[in-house]
Formats: sequence, structure tokens, C-alpha cells
Amino acid sequence: MKEKVANQKSYAFALRIIKLYSFLRDEQKEYVLSKQVLRSGTAIGALIREAEQAESRPDFIHKLAIANKEASETHYWLSLLRDSKLLEDRLANSFLMDCEEIQKLLIASIKTSKMKR
Repeated sequence: MKEKVANQKSYAFALRIIKLYSFLRDEQKEYVLSKQVLRSGTAIGALIREAEQAESRPDFIHKLAIANKEASETHYWLSLLRDSKLLEDRLANSFLMDCEEIQKLLIASIKTSKMKR
């Protein structure tokens, strides 16, 4: 169940990240951090999708753990964008809260899967 919610939320998050990338590139003329947040922010959902096709429980856990690492990296880039004033606090905080919510779902799924071993 958590995986389905994480899948949906990470997909919606990726769509927001793509729009953020376009804004940063076109309006702020920022090309380095925007590509970093685009790469890591869209990788989260892709890795969750990969986990759904895992060949084993350890493979599933591993893929979710990598998705969590990508979410952590995305959080870092979003914080940098906020703190460097390239992104308004309100908007950045909205992204950060979504990212944290996805991380909580991933961590819960990982813990549950480890307990089922």
C-alpha cells in the first residue's frame, strides 16, 4: 500500500520538479543546480517503479533505499536553491515538505519489508 502512495506522490513530485527546472532555467537563468534537482527529483519515482519489478525482497529494499538517497539529494539541492535566494522560501518549503513526505513513505516501506524477511 505504501509503495502505491509513494509511487503516486513521487510522480506528482517529478512533474512539479520538471516545472521548477523550466522556471529556473528560463526565468532565473540558472543551469547547474536546476539540472541537479531535475535529475535527482525525477529519479525518485523511476526507482520506486523499478522496485515494483524487483526480482527479490533484497532487490526491492535496495531500490527503495536508492530512491531514498535520491530524495535526500533532492532535499539538499532544494535547500541550496532556497538559501541562495534562487527560489522563494514559500515555494522551496512546499517542495521540501513534499520531498520529506516521500522520504517518510520510503523509510516506512523499507522498514516494513525488512521485518517481513
